[in-house]
Parts: sequence; structure tokens; C-alpha cells
Amino acid sequence: MEESNIIWFAIVNDWPVLIPIVICSFILVAVVIDRMTFYNRNKRDVVRFIQQLQRELGKGNLTGAQMLSTQVGGVIGDVAEEGLRVLSEQPAGFDRAFDITSSLARRKLEARLSAIGTIATIAPYLGLFATVFRILLTFGEMANSQAATQAPEIMFGIGSALIATALGLALAILAVTLNNWFQATVYRYEDDFQLLKLLFLSFSDVQSSAAVPGGYRQG
Repeated sequence: MEESNIIWFAIVNDWPVLIPIVICSFILVAVVIDRMTFYNRNKRDVVRFIQQLQRELGKGNLTGAQMLSTQVGGVIGDVAEEGLRVLSEQPAGFDRAFDITSSLARRKLEARLSAIGTIATIAPYLGLFATVFRILLTFGEMANSQAATQAPEIMFGIGSALIATALGLALAILAVTLNNWFQATVYRYEDDFQLLKLLFLSFSDVQSSAAVPGGYRQG
């Protein structure tokens, strides 16, 4: 019995219970495209940016650092620009204000990732449900059949049931892999935010120790 025949049998006879798996597949593809587009659009050379930022702050040029952050743009540039604004306007409350800024940026980075996690969780159960449904139908057809056993029909039914299980597991494995990859990307951004925070706090400490009259020099 050819595999293509079993697959066609599953599509024709079990499509109602396969629809949820297909829908989850389309959702997964849509979210993956959206997230990859977003991350690629916001990808920056963070090492180079922080080095340049450190040089500007080392010269006490807060305005130059803000201009550099604006030029870099993206999530990293936006967080750095907002952090520098807070540092210049209310340095005493910088720590908490920067944490709020980085948390809001993380929300943007994590948007729609929960959908991937949900698909990774429910996909095996959807496949199992479709499998049980097809096996029950097969047993029902056997019970209603005049012949005691109909090997081809039984094999088609069981094969169709296993296809549903395989689809559910494959979708779950793919979703888990993609979710871990995207979460790792979010963690890297969080590390970058912490590097910016440490850099800004170091600059603030230097300025406080110097106790320069008139506050920060604006370049």
C-alpha cells in the first residue's frame, strides 16, 4: 500500500480533525515571519555601538551620545536614547526609569511569542485527538461491516491515524525549536540593555565624583 494513498485517504476522510493542526501551522508561519522581520529590522552592531557610546561619554559629551543613539535607531538605539534623556534630566531616578524603558522594549521583542509557545504545547494533543478520532471511526466501520475483517480498510484507517500523530509531533517540535531560538534572541537584547545600563551608571558615578559645577557638559 503506497504512502501517497494513505496520505490522500487522511486528507479526504479526516480533514475535519486535521483543520486545527493546519490552522496552527499557518499561525506559526505568520508569527515566525513577523518576528524574523522585526528582529532583522532591529539588528545592530551592538559591540561597536557601545564602544562609540563609551567614547562619547568618556569625553562627557552627553549630546553626542544622544545623537549617536538616534542615528543607530532600532530597539537598542531607542533604549539608549531614552536612557540618556533620563540620565540628563533626572539622574537620581535613572535606575528605575531605565528598568521601565527596558521592560517596555522587551514587550516589543516578546510580542506574539506566546502564540508559538501555545502551539508547541497543544500540537501533540491535537494530533492525538485526530488519531483517536480516526481509530474510533475505523473500529466503527469494522463493527458495521459484514466481513469479520477487512485488512486494507483497517490498514488505511490506522495509517491515517498515525499521520495525524506525526503531523502534531512535527509541528510541536518545530514550534519548540523556534520558540527557544526567539527567546534566546530576546535574552541577548536583555544583555545589551544591561550593558547600556552599566555604562550609563558608570558615567553617572564619574560625574557625581567629579562634582562639576553646572551639571553635565552638553558637548
